[in-house]
Amino acid sequence: MKTIQFNISVFILAISLFLAAGCSKKDAPAPDDTKKGVFSIEFDNIVGDETLGFDPRTYKNARGETFRIKILRYYISNIKLYKSDGSEYVVPQEKSYFFIEGSDKATRFAKVEVPEGDYNKVKFIIGVDSARSTMPTEARQGVLSFNPEEGHDGMYWGWNQGYIFFKLEGYCDAISDDQQGDPTGNKQFKYHIGGYGGYNPKAPTLNNIKEITMDLNQAGIAQVREGLRSNVHLFVDVMKVFNGPYTFSIVQHPNVMFSEFSQNIANNFTSLFTHDHTENFVKSESEL
Repeated sequence: MKTIQFNISVFILAISLFLAAGCSKKDAPAPDDTKKGVFSIEFDNIVGDETLGFDPRTYKNARGETFRIKILRYYISNIKLYKSDGSEYVVPQEKSYFFIEGSDKATRFAKVEVPEGDYNKVKFIIGVDSARSTMPTEARQGVLSFNPEEGHDGMYWGWNQGYIFFKLEGYCDAISDDQQGDPTGNKQFKYHIGGYGGYNPKAPTLNNIKEITMDLNQAGIAQVREGLRSNVHLFVDVMKVFNGPYTFSIVQHPNVMFSEFSQNIANNFTSLFTHDHTENFVKSESEL
């Protein structure tokens, strides 16, 4: 009797495995690189182990300074995807610029069409490349345009003709009211990080363009298929602006814009991003 029950159990298990394999094969057909699917990167902004919240929510950095966030904005551009054999797909540049507004969750996706494939690495730039920054204004459309209804929204330095790659503003009550702090008495800090270097030799020059590389093998490769969407979900930890490889004090550096010190903050950018997971075969954004 026990033998019969055992055999029945083994049979049911075998059928289940067979059906599961069949379903998996159906859900993940072999990629056809003559077809295209939707690929997106989701930039989920956090601060330490909390979701991003704006003033009056408070946070504390590694120096023990309590701060509040007023503005978070940044550009993402020049997306490239890689397969395990090392081949790459470069997203056409004119379709590869995205503006992430921290207060507007609708902007958190960088979404493009790419050939079907199993991609295990993605690269992008935080900021805007120098070639695009120096093109005629009519070649800079969408989030790069000077149309106030769709464009850069204050993310541009007219005096040095270049985009601000990353903007973080907020408040820290420990900031002094003198010239070393905030003479307005509003206790504000402002970090406007940009600079691509070399366009105008008569103007100050910096190169704060940073390329971010995300290995997707551990938390899920992107399986892009026609008619479906693959979404790479990243956490962007704003706390790493202060607590990255270079740690600094808000009180000692309340305003950093086009200066040598900005390179310390830009060097922290690579530590902001971690890959949490990938959602494949998504049929609608509501599934994300």
